[in-house]
Amino acid sequence: MHRLVLVCVGWLLCQPLVAQEAPLQVAGAITVNVIQAKHLHDHGALFIDVRPAREWGWGHIEGAIHLDLRGRFASLAQVPWPREVPLVIYCDSEVCAQSAVAVEQAVGWGFTRVFYFRGGYFAWQLFDMPSSKGSVNERLALSSPDP
Repeated sequence: MHRLVLVCVGWLLCQPLVAQEAPLQVAGAITVNVIQAKHLHDHGALFIDVRPAREWGWGHIEGAIHLDLRGRFASLAQVPWPREVPLVIYCDSEVCAQSAVAVEQAVGWGFTRVFYFRGGYFAWQLFDMPSSKGSVNERLALSSPDP
């Protein structure tokens, strides 16, 4: 009996280590694959990487901005951008649910053209799409046009 309790406790402690798949879809957003994401990239959509700074520094989609979900991503709710700006939000892969959470939040903040790139950076790399390695402090300055 003691051994069974230890096994159960060990199993429960290891549950956070087991990766769960991200949802296939997020209400209010369009799920895109790597080819569709590349098309959006080529046509000027804004890519947002929601991974932690350490992972961003290892590499990211060329031209993406870094808004860590547990950090600066919430500031997106306050930006004065038109809510029609096409946003492509990604994490590392389909086992990273952070991008789904971020997409759900962006839709909730009124963004109307939100694309959920579920395959994320790993799929982007697999297809040898344009990537960058940058400083964790890399920033992109955007300004709204004069009225």
